[in-house]
Amino acid sequence: MDYSELEKNIGYTFKNKELLKTALTHTSYANENKVNSNEKLEFLGDSILEFISSIYIYNSYTNLKEGEMTKVRAQVVCEASLYKVAIAHNFSDFLRLGKSEIVSGGPVKEAILADSVEAIIAAMYIDGGLEPVNKFIVDNLKNEIEFASKNVGQKDYKTVLQEILQKHGDVHIEYKIIKEIGPDHNKIFNSEVLYNGKVLATGEGKSKKLAEMDAARLAIDKLKNK
Repeated sequence: MDYSELEKNIGYTFKNKELLKTALTHTSYANENKVNSNEKLEFLGDSILEFISSIYIYNSYTNLKEGEMTKVRAQVVCEASLYKVAIAHNFSDFLRLGKSEIVSGGPVKEAILADSVEAIIAAMYIDGGLEPVNKFIVDNLKNEIEFASKNVGQKDYKTVLQEILQKHGDVHIEYKIIKEIGPDHNKIFNSEVLYNGKVLATGEGKSKKLAEMDAARLAIDKLKNK
């Protein structure tokens, strides 16, 4: 398989392509084909991810206390965040999965994709050291960290909005990204929040999550001022 597109996506070219291949090898494929899986790389990648993210949070958010830094890291270094990274870089197109996984017919499981990000991080470290790993982690998680740092210890706006609207019974709340502006490395997203099909507010942010949160914040303000 040609991994050049993936390497372009992650911003790093591997000297050892076999290492990259192993990082993308799920246990289902490894068991069926008698090759090494990415499990050991996941183990190492998890530790590297915590280390790099801890340094970044420590240096960038000097106003946070120890407990707050721990909460920010926990919110960011999680399956949901890593899954987003894998989706953003099309990891599913390059994963080696066994027949047992493929026959299920659905999309690649969130946990499998999240684990592959940790494995790639470890492979990148072994192949090129800390510098490219640090860049990859910070580039991909800094927006999540920024959001988490602003909301640490608080309910996020989406939760607050849901609680306000559900006081009157079950409701359908939906967020839609309606516009993306700017180059890939510096996009601005616009998001609508809809309540039972009607647009409540439109927000913007440097990530889809931040745009949704901004829309929820503006919707809360609008409801309070009614």
